[in-house]
Amino acid sequence: MTTIQDYIDDTARSVAFLSRVPVPQRHFIGHDGRLSRAVRAFPLAGVLIVLPAAALAAVLSALSAPPLLIAFATLALQVLVTGALHEDGLSDSADGIGGGRDRESALVIMKDSRVGSYGAVALILSFGLRAAAVAALAAALTPSGLGMALLAVAAASRAAMVWHWSLLPPARRDGVAASVGEPESRATAAALASGILIAALLILPHGTVLAFLLASAGAALAVLSFNRIAMRKISGHTGDTIGAAQQLAEMSVLFALALTL
Repeated sequence: MTTIQDYIDDTARSVAFLSRVPVPQRHFIGHDGRLSRAVRAFPLAGVLIVLPAAALAAVLSALSAPPLLIAFATLALQVLVTGALHEDGLSDSADGIGGGRDRESALVIMKDSRVGSYGAVALILSFGLRAAAVAALAAALTPSGLGMALLAVAAASRAAMVWHWSLLPPARRDGVAASVGEPESRATAAALASGILIAALLILPHGTVLAFLLASAGAALAVLSFNRIAMRKISGHTGDTIGAAQQLAEMSVLFALALTL
């Protein structure tokens, strides 16, 4: 039977896994390091991780800062909190999938810490698209609405990570993703349900049903399309592709919201 304390512990472990935020050791007492159940808390952990950046965006918007300044300041703080973990996954995945001749060479490239041309282009497009979308939202929404939208994106994109993770087998047995276990089916369902619910509660007061539906469809399409590519190129997921799935979902949701809000 799951207790409230169990969920708090899972949330704390998820925050530690998804960011550089220091988490009290009491949440890891007796924990074996596996995240099979803890992934259910990824959407809530995403909200907590992005909360400082969302608050900064709201404050800057209230001070009538230029939209593009708001966007880049928000992304900078977000990357500082996460340690660019997801961006690193996107870069490595782009290099491996884009430059690998076959499955083995792609996996070798993805383990290489150096950034190649595919990875560099992916990062430029990610930051550029997200900055443009956040700037558009900053111009269209109230300060509180902007903050809520960013938190909704955080929840939805972390749920997308779990979905990608659960749908594909591990591409290698000695990777980070494999070492922390596969998501339990009930935990995956809880992550998807909470991600959708949190996003709806945060978007709908400031936007429309159409905006929410398009954002959800964008995230789903991004994950499913990326899954097909990952299966074809490396036959599964890795820690890098899980991070890349978050980035692709974040870009898709921001793009959809910028078009409709």
